[in-house]
Parts: sequence; C-alpha cells; structure tokens
Amino acid sequence: MAATDIASAGRQERAVVDSRIADEVSALLARGDRIAAGERFAEVIERHHRRATRIAYYYLRDPAEVDEAVQDAFLKAFLNIGSFRERMYFELWLTRILVNGCLDRVKSHARRNRWIVPAGGSDAYGPREELERRPALDPTPEATLLHAERRAELLAAVDRLPNRQRAVVVLSQFEGHATREVAAMLELTEATVRVHLFRAIRSLRRILGTEHWFKEKPSPRKEEAIKA
Repeated sequence: MAATDIASAGRQERAVVDSRIADEVSALLARGDRIAAGERFAEVIERHHRRATRIAYYYLRDPAEVDEAVQDAFLKAFLNIGSFRERMYFELWLTRILVNGCLDRVKSHARRNRWIVPAGGSDAYGPREELERRPALDPTPEATLLHAERRAELLAAVDRLPNRQRAVVVLSQFEGHATREVAAMLELTEATVRVHLFRAIRSLRRILGTEHWFKEKPSPRKEEAIKA
C-alpha cells in the first residue's frame, strides 16, 4: 500500500474515533454533566495536542503564546462542540478554530508593532531547534518540500508571507492536508487555496534564492482568473 494510502486510512480511522468522542461529549453536555464531558474531552486534547502545538508554533513562535492559543482553541471547541458538523472531520474543525485564533493573535501583535519571533534559544519546550525539527505524528509531504538542514531558514521565509499564504503553506505542505481540507479549514474555495499556494511558493523561491526547495511545482493558473 502506498504511503499516501496508509496516511489516508489512518486519517479516516482517527476521524471516526474523533466523531464518536464528539458525539459523546455533546450528549453529556446536553444532560448537564459538564464534569463527565470535560473528562471525555480530555481524550480529544491528548489526541490532538501535539499537532495543535506544532501548528500554533508555526505562527507564533513564542511558547507562552503557543500554549495560550492551543488552550483557547480546545476551550472553544469544547464550548461549541454542539455545532460540530458530522460531514467535516473533527480535526479540520478544530484546526479552523486554532488557525483563526493564531491569525487573530498575529494581527493583534502587528497592530502593537511587536515582534512575533523571540530571540531566545531555549524555552519551556526545550531548545527552539528541537521544536522546529519535531517530526509529525503521521507521514506528510514535508520531507519532500524542504531540506532538513535549512529548515530554520525556510521557516523564517514562511514568516514573511501574508497570513493566508502562510496558512496554506503550513496546512498543505507542512501538515499534509489535501486542498479540499485546507479550503474547509480556512473557509476558502479550493481554487483560492491553489492560488495562495502558487503565490506562496513563488515568493518563497524568490526569498530563498533557489528553485531547489520544492520537488514539485503547483500547476500554474492564471492569477488574473481568480482573485484571492
């Protein structure tokens, strides 16, 4: 079985478990049993915490901000779990909440003219380099996208992208989500996601000064045909 098929099967299996837990939490909340609901939801946190932390770190880089963003995302998911739609994977729904929260924080920082990337080399998670090199739980296209020894340089370049382009790169290239999944998480059309990705990769190539970062180019589309 191809690696992509294995990854897809694993994601489908996780989606089934997530959906079942979400249903149980919703039922407990509907009965007014918030303590039992919270205990059941703790399994969701355990299942998704590492991935959520990794995504938040791509945006915020400050460990304290990352912790707050992840905690806020899980709290919002718990409080609004009754609005979770069965047709959308829980993972995608949770990621939408997390990404929107991170983007709000980035915008808030920009308004206050604060730096997002801290100067320190170590933190509560351990050395910054260790977190940046932390592997994903599941196989992703990340290994085919960048050279490990220049990962920090690529992350710095990604920081310079507009927010939506950065979100698309993080979710599609670093986290391995399909275009339709990224579109669902960011509430964009698939065509717009492809345009953002095309523009982002073009910008990254220009920033990094090389065409060898990416093994595959996205199919070019006429930019004037789709306004992001």
